[in-house]
Amino acid sequence: MKHYKISALFAALVVLTGCGSTGTSSEADSSQSEAVETTTAEETETTTAQEETPVNDIDVPDGYTLLWNDEFDGDALDESIWNYEPHEPGWTNEELQEYTTSTDNVFLRDGNLVIKAVKSEKDGSDYYTSGKVTAQNKKDFTYGKVVARAKVPAGQGLWPAIWMMPQDESYYGQWPKCGEIDIMEVLGSRLSTAYGTLHYGEPHAEQQGVYELEGETFADDFHEYSVEWEPGEMRWYIDGNLYHTVNDWFSAVEGEDDKPYPAPFDQPFFVQMNLAVGGTWPGNPDETTDFDNAEFEIDYVRVFQKPEYDTNVSKPEANYREALEDGNYIFNGDFSEQEDLTDDTNWKFMLFEGGEGSAEIKDNMIVIQTENEGKVDYSVQLVQPEMPMIKGRKYRVSFDAWADESRDIIVCVSAPNAGWIRYLQDTTLTISDKQETYTYEFDMNDKNDPLGRLEFNLGNRGSSATVYLTNVRLEEIG
Repeated sequence: MKHYKISALFAALVVLTGCGSTGTSSEADSSQSEAVETTTAEETETTTAQEETPVNDIDVPDGYTLLWNDEFDGDALDESIWNYEPHEPGWTNEELQEYTTSTDNVFLRDGNLVIKAVKSEKDGSDYYTSGKVTAQNKKDFTYGKVVARAKVPAGQGLWPAIWMMPQDESYYGQWPKCGEIDIMEVLGSRLSTAYGTLHYGEPHAEQQGVYELEGETFADDFHEYSVEWEPGEMRWYIDGNLYHTVNDWFSAVEGEDDKPYPAPFDQPFFVQMNLAVGGTWPGNPDETTDFDNAEFEIDYVRVFQKPEYDTNVSKPEANYREALEDGNYIFNGDFSEQEDLTDDTNWKFMLFEGGEGSAEIKDNMIVIQTENEGKVDYSVQLVQPEMPMIKGRKYRVSFDAWADESRDIIVCVSAPNAGWIRYLQDTTLTISDKQETYTYEFDMNDKNDPLGRLEFNLGNRGSSATVYLTNVRLEEIG
């Protein structure tokens, strides 16, 4: 693979033509390199003029220059930068909204872009419209820092997002092979939590960072969301605080070797923004959702680039956790040590979607008390991450479990960074008030993964009886 230090001027103008369906990976790399090397002087002058456009009061990060920006200070959407992208309801993720070109859904007000979700009625049923804008084929670029200041709406079923997709989605293949960079997503029902996510594959893999506010929500005021995209690393920030870093992505056709790193994030991408209604992740709106105030407000979008980027990068070697001397990959499986159950080291106890409860380590066991079982099975959840899963090997999960009274729990080994597939499928078991040992074996048939996760899910099981666990093991047996 050839490597270049790509000029920021050139990187913004690279246009990849043709698809991975014709030619090898090395040919694709060569065509991309030629596109970089043959950028015309006229194109360079155009980009330079754009970069030199004076803009007041913009804080340019050290080492960067301003590539393009929109402060939304005009009277209407600047269509030299943005496209409307209309879509019918249910186009993706089982979302309910129709994306329109109407100024009821996309408009400028007081120096902000407003994307508004509107509830009406059609054929006797609730009907939702909203807006989506993209900069595709107008402000595509390769590598840089994207900064957006925005305020999200509150309400069950509302799903605002600022994200990026490749200009030519077919270059490495359709999603997820093409890659996706989610700069910001906030669910209207979880307003203190923001997500930054990288999607890639195939099989579909993702790495998600989470940023939590304390004592306030992202709907209370504007916050600045940004991502720094470089050839070998991406970093996510909120209000200048780094909260997520990724440097080990891949792109592949399932069953084939990976494309040369850093594919697929070595091609032009574009920024897009939308406000979805409903869908598989946030769930649908309900009677509490206030559509009079269902407005996603964006103060500005700014894209910066460094003068050059060194593409001579290598993918880091995966770090696989070593088993303990007795072959157990679970640390503190007998709960003989006290530990922080809120951090990402060893055991972690979590609550979601209305779940309420607590967990405590004592007397060589963990005691999980449930006050509200919540809406989903993972509403009350105990996990241990970083389980090494190697393709072609066989594993055994075992543990002792009991409860104050007979009830169900679910155990599985999941893949948080590989589309949440299951290596050990979700297994429902009924535990009694007597301590018993449970054992499950499974074959690992998927791509190697150093970040499998053992889960115990106690939510939404029709019981809030206290659960006790000990002698937890995950070991390789073949």
